[in-house]
Amino acid sequence: MSKTLAVLLVYTSLFVFAHTFPKNGETRIISGEVARAGQFTWQAAIYVTTADGTYFCGGCLIGAQWVLTAGQCVYNAVQFTIRLGAYDLKVTDPNEVVLSTSLYTIHPDYNPLTLENDVGLIQFHMPITFTDYIQKIDMVSIGQVGATDLVTVSGWGQTSDDVAELSNVLNHVTLVLISNTECQTTYGSQIKDSMVCAVGNYNQGICIGDTGSPGIKPDGFGNAIHLGIASFVSINGCETAEPSGFTRTDIYRDWILNVTGPL
Repeated sequence: MSKTLAVLLVYTSLFVFAHTFPKNGETRIISGEVARAGQFTWQAAIYVTTADGTYFCGGCLIGAQWVLTAGQCVYNAVQFTIRLGAYDLKVTDPNEVVLSTSLYTIHPDYNPLTLENDVGLIQFHMPITFTDYIQKIDMVSIGQVGATDLVTVSGWGQTSDDVAELSNVLNHVTLVLISNTECQTTYGSQIKDSMVCAVGNYNQGICIGDTGSPGIKPDGFGNAIHLGIASFVSINGCETAEPSGFTRTDIYRDWILNVTGPL
């Protein structure tokens, strides 16, 4: 019997977050590592306001005016507050920029029940200025994603199923992609061609609050490229050995560029 997919949003209230500082030796994301300041210059922290409350998501800067995230992160949104260049969410970093916007586009075929077409775009009112700590990332093309590829995902999501709080600091973990056929042995027919799954050593993976965060890989020329959007984990929890799920970037590249124009 296949497992159920679980969305990864974190509910909060009035932008007040309960953060915990990692203890010495504590694992991050799930069994990952603390990032260095400025290591993931494309990373965005997104505070999403809807009629029901406020949520936290990750995202990725793909242009001077655009953040790529999950469809579930923009679904029924009213307002976004976005932090670029951030590292520790509990402090204000002199290298970060904070922006507010209500402009977004969600994929027209997004399905909140099955998480198909889980893609969203947030637009700034004006282009931002790139710095040493704030840079965009390019997206993969068709044919650049395959089973056994390594994917590094970064985010501020929970570090444990037992700790329902975001991490203060940005964390990252490197996973390996598996075929959809292999992923379907866990999730069954819920896994579609537009999705890709990844596994790590023991229980490594993404967790609640990592939604929309970027999965990246090297492009072979010393640069990183955006491979997938963090989308789901098993309903059994983040710390199981079951695969983490992403929306494939390559499948949606043309749709994204049709919305954004040249990046």
